[in-house]
Amino acid sequence: MANLPIIIRYLLTGLIGMVPVVELRGAIPIGVVTFQLSYIEAFICSFIGNIIPVYFIVKYIRPLFDFFGRWKPFKKIIDWASNKANKKIAENPKIRTVVFSTLFLFVAVPLPGTGAWVASLIANFLDLEPKKAIPPIYLGVFTAGIIMLIITAAGKGGISYLIQK
Repeated sequence: MANLPIIIRYLLTGLIGMVPVVELRGAIPIGVVTFQLSYIEAFICSFIGNIIPVYFIVKYIRPLFDFFGRWKPFKKIIDWASNKANKKIAENPKIRTVVFSTLFLFVAVPLPGTGAWVASLIANFLDLEPKKAIPPIYLGVFTAGIIMLIITAAGKGGISYLIQK
């Protein structure tokens, strides 16, 4: 894969960063190890790829849910997810008051299922405006990216390489 043109490697790393669940957490190691990008190149491409869908999810996922909710198979899934989110919000009303730090920490910890996609869905279920939801998600993605850089560097041969480059 390292023999692909650099622009293709950048685009593939960014596209991997857009994929739900994988997101930046998988795009950075793939960019560095598989596509042989530098740590900074892999970080920038995966960060951009990971944040592109956030605005659209926060702003437009509800109308999509309403549209697809007209069909029974989709309605069951959408209702289940909506009910689960609304129940969690009702159980803990403090979620709304500490939303910035909650969304930031949720995204910043690079664990499966805690990425920008899920945080964007949560922000949508909380009916947050994009200007309130997007900054903590972007900051969380940035922080998770730094953590993933360190983990990737440690796995690839040590932190000293990262510091030198």
